[in-house]
Amino acid sequence: MSTNSRRTLAVTLPLLATVSLALADGTARAAVTPDEAAALQGRLTPIGAERAGNQAGTIPPWTGGLVGPPAASGLPWSDPFAGDRELFTIDASNVRAHAANLPEGALALFRRYPDYRMHVFATRRTAGFPQTVYAAVARNAVRAHAAPSGIAEGVAGAAGGIPFPIPANGAEAMWNHLLAFWGAAREAHIRTYVAPGDGTTELTAGYSEITDFPYYAPGATPESVGPYYYRTRRLMDAPPALVGQGYIGWQPLDVSASPFVAWLNHPGEHRVRRAPSFSYDTPDPNASGYESMDDYYLFFGGQDRYVFRLLGKREMFVPYNNNRLALIPASQAMGPVHANQDDLRYELHRVWVVEGVLAPGRHHVAPRRRFYLDEDTWLAVYSEGWDEDGVLWKFAQSTMMAMPGVPAVIGGSEFFYDLIQGGYCYDFVFSPGSYKLTAMHSPDAFGPEAMAADSLR
Repeated sequence: MSTNSRRTLAVTLPLLATVSLALADGTARAAVTPDEAAALQGRLTPIGAERAGNQAGTIPPWTGGLVGPPAASGLPWSDPFAGDRELFTIDASNVRAHAANLPEGALALFRRYPDYRMHVFATRRTAGFPQTVYAAVARNAVRAHAAPSGIAEGVAGAAGGIPFPIPANGAEAMWNHLLAFWGAAREAHIRTYVAPGDGTTELTAGYSEITDFPYYAPGATPESVGPYYYRTRRLMDAPPALVGQGYIGWQPLDVSASPFVAWLNHPGEHRVRRAPSFSYDTPDPNASGYESMDDYYLFFGGQDRYVFRLLGKREMFVPYNNNRLALIPASQAMGPVHANQDDLRYELHRVWVVEGVLAPGRHHVAPRRRFYLDEDTWLAVYSEGWDEDGVLWKFAQSTMMAMPGVPAVIGGSEFFYDLIQGGYCYDFVFSPGSYKLTAMHSPDAFGPEAMAADSLR
């Protein structure tokens, strides 16, 4: 089969194999008991990570994270650990000795590129969150549950914090990723670059964005959140051919009860139109084929095309506390065939490993996917995707940035690699100083009329 067909052919897993996986993993579950939830005040952190360090002492205990006074922008635009000295470098000469602590995608990059390396620093467990988030997680632990249509379709009974701090299955863990804390609202300027592997790089998108997380609105309750946990509006300002193009997207808490909502505005068409297909494995038009719409944040959108299994925890070297990356130009962060690894910081952290295979009757260009969720935030730090021939095709990493003024650790800039054709995309790149925490925007700001007004400015 040709390489191009790997990218476009939708694949369906045989029904019986998927049913057996679904039965093994479980599709619905009640909240944990109050006695079980009490662990969040003891051996577990308030969001469900292991409070203790590891036996070797290479992962320290969690002591509250990096929490500073509230900041207007949330992001300090400085490296809090600039004085740290590198512990060691993983490269072609010693990668086999560290293979147990690396994902398959990273090992593939080491095999493909002899100069690929990782600079490893002391582990800093910087993830800390507001007390209001911790209180909400404690409430969610004993009340959150699957939507009536099932956990793959939606979650109910939760607001203001991750819903399942003590997850029983992969779908619950993935809901924690989707509903991880970034703050209630933000404004930012974001860019996307592509390096096709021929030594060139290209700016493929630059846009201003406003985003609200109604799930984290002040005082949010399961009854007040509404059907959508995420709303965003973007206005393109680069490259020249895309200036004035707009996009609005809403993400639902229950895909069986509320549809994905998207509108597009192409200035040349002089109208705003719905774009219902802007979800799942629809190619991201700004990423030149390196990302699908559900690759944003490494995984984004509906879970209902997969059955997710929780495979357990691993200690892994992951990109973490990479605030420095936001301070350097993309031309420095990007190499000709892979990221400039000298500008990335890696640390040893515990991650949850979650693997997804296609649900009965469903299809996706990547029929098998694996995610590595940071235990201290629940955000995915790595993702992998296999094509229909079982060949590892996609590998992505999120660089994780400490924001003590929120406080939070968020997913920073992302690198998406094509391990078959080569090349990569550098996405979610913040323009320095542009990331600002804001009050919640008016709901009207996320409607088609607001986007039409953008194009007239």
